Amino acid sequence: MTTPLPTSLLVIAASNGENLKLAERFAAQARIQGLSAEVLDLTAVDLPLFNARTWSGGTPPAVASLHQTLVGATHWVICVPEYNGSIPPVLTSAIAWLSVQGDDFRVLFNGRPVAIATHSGGGGYAVLAALRLQLAHLGAHVVGRQVVSNRTSSAKDESIADVIHRLKQLQPLQP
Repeated sequence: MTTPLPTSLLVIAASNGENLKLAERFAAQARIQGLSAEVLDLTAVDLPLFNARTWSGGTPPAVASLHQTLVGATHWVICVPEYNGSIPPVLTSAIAWLSVQGDDFRVLFNGRPVAIATHSGGGGYAVLAALRLQLAHLGAHVVGRQVVSNRTSSAKDESIADVIHRLKQLQPLQP
């Protein structure tokens, strides 16, 4: 029998506005539930837009630091705004940079427990569907319940608490 790893949570904000505030709420709730929790503002990470030309110039130093931060947490919550019905470029680019590190593009994500949430100007459901599909493709275990909020409907504390509770039930795959 394998001993579960101590649970640590990284809450990733893919904007520095309402989704960063939502990320802080998730981290606070995780701490209430006894988890170690940190917030990562992706907009503060100095990553160039991923493309073949930038990749051929070498991996930016910020990628290694971001990779280590992500590896250091057993569980993630990703708070993401909806941009034109999909994932914002800051998150798409970060995932692209991370997926070209090493020989296995899934290694960072494979078996990783992840919850997703949004605060969006629109409905927010399209970005969560797109993100869920991408994370599943990378092998992550995405919690079934998600949090959707917008200008007229704020995220409920009970919903955030329930998503954290569900996320804690999942254990990452161990090699």
